Amino acid sequence: MSDQVWPPCKECPDGDLLPLSDFGSQGAPIHYKAWVCSNPSCGFNIKIRNGDVYLNEPIASGAAHSPRIR
Repeated sequence: MSDQVWPPCKECPDGDLLPLSDFGSQGAPIHYKAWVCSNPSCGFNIKIRNGDVYLNEPIASGAAHSPRIR
């Protein structure tokens, strides 16, 4: 594991904000696109989408996601 120290959650005293990355529509990496609390019962998150900032959007497990066929 990494020795990184992440910022504390802004909503709960038990979690840290963990960065998530994604890929853009052309396949370029987008680093730190979202930050999510490490405490699953908290659910605090902050995301950037198309230049707008979103707070506390619903979080899905992703288990039902089917990958795109290329």
